Amino acid sequence: MNKLKKWLMISLLISLVSGLVVVVLTFDTGTIHGLLSIRIEYILAAAGIHALSYVVWGIRMRGLCRTLGYKVSVPRSVEIVTSSTLAAAVTPSSMGGEPIRIHLLHVDRIPLGKASAVVLGERLLDGIIILSLAPVSLYILRGFMEDPSMDAMLIAAAFFLLGILLLVLYAVWKPEATRKLTMFFVKRIAPFFGARTDARLEHIVAKVDSELENFHDSIFLFLKKEQRPGLLRGVFNTFLFWAVEFSMLYVILIGLNQYPDPLVVIASQILVLILMAIPATPGASGVAEFGATTIFSVFVSSSLLGITVVVWRALTFYMNLLVGGFVSFRILKDTEIIKKFLR
Repeated sequence: MNKLKKWLMISLLISLVSGLVVVVLTFDTGTIHGLLSIRIEYILAAAGIHALSYVVWGIRMRGLCRTLGYKVSVPRSVEIVTSSTLAAAVTPSSMGGEPIRIHLLHVDRIPLGKASAVVLGERLLDGIIILSLAPVSLYILRGFMEDPSMDAMLIAAAFFLLGILLLVLYAVWKPEATRKLTMFFVKRIAPFFGARTDARLEHIVAKVDSELENFHDSIFLFLKKEQRPGLLRGVFNTFLFWAVEFSMLYVILIGLNQYPDPLVVIASQILVLILMAIPATPGASGVAEFGATTIFSVFVSSSLLGITVVVWRALTFYMNLLVGGFVSFRILKDTEIIKKFLR
């Protein structure tokens, strides 16, 4: 647990300092007026919208599991996705959430390979949709952003996401080459984790080989003609998930008496998401605050810019920490898997 606490403290410290810097740099007399005129009911509604996104996310996971022939209830799916938000919030690129979800699906008697296919399938759908919308977002925001360094960061983040997508697609398209490469690394790394005997190493290699085959077969199962309706539902639920998430910021802005173009608000969040994909800090702390400040300045008045970023971050980051921590430690009792993952 010491490592979890360390990552959590680093993530919180960076986020709190970044948020404070943003507020201080944008604070003026207009900020005080804006704070006094906040319509709290809209901020609460935005929190409700973010909570709704957990449900949509759970429905998507349930649908993908059913496509592979496994039944997971909606409440259980929501528990799984919310439980993973704690680890995701304290790891770069939110990569810590995937192992937690895979483990919890495996606990529900879904083979690891197929559980991996479901979770990585979600990541693929998210990545494809976000990357597909990125050029549209840049077109919508053309002429607004004049910072060359921000352009460079966006390009780097887009290439990082594209690289991850291409690696996963290659693993699906060339399973034999992927298997050989994976086995090479497993044989080199396994002895460092206690597998020093030939029998133990052979068992690990056989298990990894079996799960790789399960993963490959599961991904191709999504693409079969009879399973395409399930895949299309997954695509629809992914669009619905992001539509719900992106609407949250607009509701926050209404609560701050700001009424920008909804398309500009959505386009800006897509670019912020791409920036947050850069594995620079735990939970993208700092990157999220400063990136959002730069991009949101396109449509938010300078007086309320810092407040907008802090409220948005409170819901997308701190709420995930609270909900994920509560579900993990009080409901699912999954402290052991989190400990193992963070060791």
